[in-house]
Amino acid sequence: MVQILVLTALAAVLPLITAQQIGTQTPNVNPSLPTWKCTTAGGCIQQNTSVVIDWNYHWIHTVNGSASCTTSTGVNSTLCPTEAVCAQNCAIEGVDYASAGVTTSGNALTLHQYVQSNGVTSNASPRVYLLGADGNYEMLQLLGQELRFDVDVSTLVCGENGALYLSEMLATGGRSQYNPGGASYGSGYCDAQCPVQNWINGTLNTGNEGACCNEMDIWEANANATALTPHPCEGDTCDKSGCGFNPYAMGNTSYYGNGGTVDTLKPITVITQFYTTDGTTTGTLSEIRRLYIQNGKVIKNAVSTSGLDSITASWCSSSDATAASLGGLTTMGQSLGRGMVLIFSIWNDNGQYMNWLDSGSSGPCNASEGNPTLIESKTPGTYTTFSNIRWGDIGSTFDQGTGGGSGSSSSSSSGSSSSRATSVTSITSVRSATTTTASSRAATTTTASNGGTAGHWSQCGGVGWAGATVCATGYTCQAQNPYYSQCL
Repeated sequence: MVQILVLTALAAVLPLITAQQIGTQTPNVNPSLPTWKCTTAGGCIQQNTSVVIDWNYHWIHTVNGSASCTTSTGVNSTLCPTEAVCAQNCAIEGVDYASAGVTTSGNALTLHQYVQSNGVTSNASPRVYLLGADGNYEMLQLLGQELRFDVDVSTLVCGENGALYLSEMLATGGRSQYNPGGASYGSGYCDAQCPVQNWINGTLNTGNEGACCNEMDIWEANANATALTPHPCEGDTCDKSGCGFNPYAMGNTSYYGNGGTVDTLKPITVITQFYTTDGTTTGTLSEIRRLYIQNGKVIKNAVSTSGLDSITASWCSSSDATAASLGGLTTMGQSLGRGMVLIFSIWNDNGQYMNWLDSGSSGPCNASEGNPTLIESKTPGTYTTFSNIRWGDIGSTFDQGTGGGSGSSSSSSSGSSSSRATSVTSITSVRSATTTTASSRAATTTTASNGGTAGHWSQCGGVGWAGATVCATGYTCQAQNPYYSQCL
């Protein structure tokens, strides 16, 4: 069911506070995306969920006019000298989701890298979050549980990344006296890259803080490569690289791809299981396992040249010193136990062409195929679709005998359906179809330089960045995602 922000309810909660205004020009209507929560005893029960696009995609303007509260170099300092004044002067509007590259149909969510309007192609690169019926984010507690979804990556060429992941955001999106909209307007984003943005939890980021939090990358993929990666954090220190499992990088180069064991030109069901040492939902995370389903058959995960077929606590800590120093899977498991927000995005990388995912030792793509300019010119219709999203007890979200449906015959009729809203595009060769695109986990443009020089590892760009965009001698500014570029 479509979720509409109820302003009177918010007013009742915050009656005495002058808050950032809710705009009246574009209604905030969050597209419905039903999901299912499953148990081995009771089957799968449909959840009244929807999606909301990130805060930065919303138009923020003067309360009694149409002047933008943001500029090419950040936030308008006259309108927004402080959090309080900014909240008084500015209002946030709803979003036309289709024009932002987001469509839903039944239980399917489709994200488009590019959109066209009046013959002009623009880079949409949307990022959306799963929203609960109460206007807060749906908090998935997956410790000792599993997550299942269907995905179409058939048009995601080299350089594209159709991502589904978890971040430990606040359930309310940071709803406060200066941010009454909160999660319903997509505020509060954070991840293990600690992006520095104009807004943090929906209010002016006066302290130039990075938004750091635990991140679990369930699915970063295109038709040529895929990666599963935990990124634990302790405070503002995060494991930015992570101890990831990429079948190609692990030595199994024919497992995933066009015509592979997991054939990326066909619909794929992806199941990720989070096992604990004692088999409970309160124990210590010890292993992250991956299964796939295609053509009604369960496919076990790829096996690396060393015999590894999952992410184990011991392997993660031994292969990733940063992960070990931050508690590794134990820390990641604690975050999964507390609850994390489910995030969907499509993006490309103007700085590194997504080579870390699909080129060199990580995949079959060449070093330049991921150039976003090539993607836009050759395959501007690239998209990804996520559907039939279910989570719950291990073994409850799918039939382990046939690979279909849920894990229990007692599932409700609404919970057992898994229709696909969009068909898989038939392509003879995704890699040859074209090359890549540009952007990253969220928006599309970087800001102009505000002077000065950024040092090694410092931020040098991204949506809303108002600092230096020129790196010190010997380093170049490389985009990590739309909100964060770094001197490397």
